[in-house]
Amino acid sequence: MPDVLEKLALCIEKGKVNANSSYPPEMKDEEGSDELTRKSLKQGIAPSEILAKGLIAGMERIGEKFRNNEVFLPDILMAAKALNAGMEHLKPYFKSGKVKHKGTVILGTVAGDLHDIGKKIVGMFLEGGGWKVVDLGVDAPSEKFLGVLEETPACAVGLSALLTTTMMNMEKITKDIKAKYPAVKVIVGGAPLTQEFASRIGADGYSSDPKGALDFLNTTCFRPKLPIKN
Repeated sequence: MPDVLEKLALCIEKGKVNANSSYPPEMKDEEGSDELTRKSLKQGIAPSEILAKGLIAGMERIGEKFRNNEVFLPDILMAAKALNAGMEHLKPYFKSGKVKHKGTVILGTVAGDLHDIGKKIVGMFLEGGGWKVVDLGVDAPSEKFLGVLEETPACAVGLSALLTTTMMNMEKITKDIKAKYPAVKVIVGGAPLTQEFASRIGADGYSSDPKGALDFLNTTCFRPKLPIKN
């Protein structure tokens, strides 16, 4: 792996946005994900390689640490900022088709719930993992998910809830989606949820952390193209 990509992955993991950022203290005045992504492109490294070996690699590391309780929410937020700084330079390549998304996932906090931070963090992880994310925001009823699915085909829908009173709305939304789009995978998450609850309402998956949501999509929805045999 080129040294610049290893440094880029470290910046994502540590939450180093750019050279002007004082966080983390041990990397003060060093180049961040902003500069290193630009440098990688100037060196002629393929955008897809920068995404996979730099940005995604860094997010996977911080995601694993978060799952193991080695880092906490502020660390995840800083990693997400560093990710966004790098992704800004790759957006033109997604638009041109030089870098392709693995697929599309629709995220939303369910009807009656206004909590947004957890969903946004999951969305950043998924984008960093190569997925196109359509964020419906908060207080989203079934009709909003179905309307977007009709206009924007997606392989998965992610439902978020932080309140025990609103998590019950996940069941109706899941059933409504499955009734019209049975092939669409539904994954749920949020502080009060459990795998048992997810199974009971008919969801295809559950994750208590962003890394788990990314793993679910990569495992159940991503179908890499196989090389054509002569």
